[in-house]
Amino acid sequence: MPTYLSPGVYVEEVDSGSRPIEGVGTAVAAFVGLAERGPFNTPTLVTNWSQYTQNFGEFVEGTYLSHSVYGYFQNGGGACYVVRIGAGGPERQAAAELSSGADNGIGAYKIQAIEAGAEGNDLTIEISDSAEAGEDGSFRLVVKQNGSVSETFDPVSPKRGKNNVVTVVNAQSQLIRLEETTKTAIDAVARGSVSLAGGGSAAPERLTPGDYLGDSAQRSGLGGLEAIDEVTMVCVPDLMSAYEKGLIDLEGVKAAQLGMISHCELMGDRMAILDPPPGLNAQAIKTWRVDTAGYDSKYAALYWPWVKVFDPATGTNVMTPPAGHVAGIWGRNDDTRGVHKAPANEVIRGAIDIELNITKSEHDLLNPVGVNVIRAFPGRGIRIWGARTLSSDPAWRYINVRRLFNYLEESVLSGTDWVVFEPNDGDLWGKIRRTISGFLVNEWRKGALFGSSPAEAFYVKCDGETNPAEGIDAGQVVCEIGIAPVKPAEFVIFRMSQFSGGTSLVAE
Repeated sequence: MPTYLSPGVYVEEVDSGSRPIEGVGTAVAAFVGLAERGPFNTPTLVTNWSQYTQNFGEFVEGTYLSHSVYGYFQNGGGACYVVRIGAGGPERQAAAELSSGADNGIGAYKIQAIEAGAEGNDLTIEISDSAEAGEDGSFRLVVKQNGSVSETFDPVSPKRGKNNVVTVVNAQSQLIRLEETTKTAIDAVARGSVSLAGGGSAAPERLTPGDYLGDSAQRSGLGGLEAIDEVTMVCVPDLMSAYEKGLIDLEGVKAAQLGMISHCELMGDRMAILDPPPGLNAQAIKTWRVDTAGYDSKYAALYWPWVKVFDPATGTNVMTPPAGHVAGIWGRNDDTRGVHKAPANEVIRGAIDIELNITKSEHDLLNPVGVNVIRAFPGRGIRIWGARTLSSDPAWRYINVRRLFNYLEESVLSGTDWVVFEPNDGDLWGKIRRTISGFLVNEWRKGALFGSSPAEAFYVKCDGETNPAEGIDAGQVVCEIGIAPVKPAEFVIFRMSQFSGGTSLVAE
């Protein structure tokens, strides 16, 4: 308290007794997979598709990371983190070929980027007439990087001598090397331009679950995501591309997905969106879910079947695992309705078709075991038609309930840091009650909590009963919070009966 020594008017700022809690973000995905280029095992923040291509390259045939991230943004996802794995052998150097000026256009020189990796794919070589044209077939060679001129060699000649193109370029260029590919004499080089290609990382010969799970100390794989609190969804789409290529077997898939679930349970604030193996029918996916995988977790969800999308890398339509598109729908649902709304009965943008259309009887087999089915409805598009976790506990059956609690818990934790080291007395308990109650009232008004009044929706208890003397002596303050979450109307039942009408009914 201040000390007043002379007469006058004084102004004091007094704490109001409660502090607002701001809700945390609920829709930040993390993707682990194979990419064309980019840093290995480094979680990189990506906020749009253009930023992804700048860091990790375009679509790569036979992989699903790019398709998943694209589907995530296409379906309404916001920021995400991308972790590139799969470092194999040494990186390949981008290369191209210059043709001779002969009619048959045989190869004359092999051009290779000095630096290994995908950056060499940005190089273009232009061959044009020399400003000092002579009888020795002289020409001008220009090296462009990302469309800008980086190096110019003029004049150079295919003939032996001081201006020989191989000698000059290999001695002076900082970007490329030349090598003759024919044993016959070269009299001329064809005019035009060629772009280098093929640079990048060598594909791994084998992947293990450890490549996906990584190490938290080395910030690799899923382990690197432990240091990022913002992540709320985890997807590993290229687990299935590795399975299709034989780089990992079905037991490895199970081990990696169990690692994903363990990661989410350890962090306690995120969920794993699992992809099923490709090519399964309704009976096979049930068998895989129940007998082979047997997952039981409130921090994981499984979606089936795969969706068909357009692949710019091949110019054809391909099947991709659905997790990336689903993560985007979770983000879109959070923005438009709120995290308390079940992310189902939502159209999958970009999906041309699905791997398999199923019947209602087949769906009856899958929904009870936690397989969230993607279905195509005539005139209504392709939609997610399930909202269950993989938990056997009825209290945590629905995805929106688990994610709502994640949101509320994180919001309360981050919004009550000011409580630490405050005097542990009745005044503090009252402040805690008012702070948390104010936050939960706002959530009830948004429709996140069940009940016609706040008293029916939640309770907050922090008093002498929850904080006995021995707890206070141990430096603890305990607050009990009870919440009634809203649950989805999964089964809509209209009971209709036949009755005989009469004049009394007409009169009414």
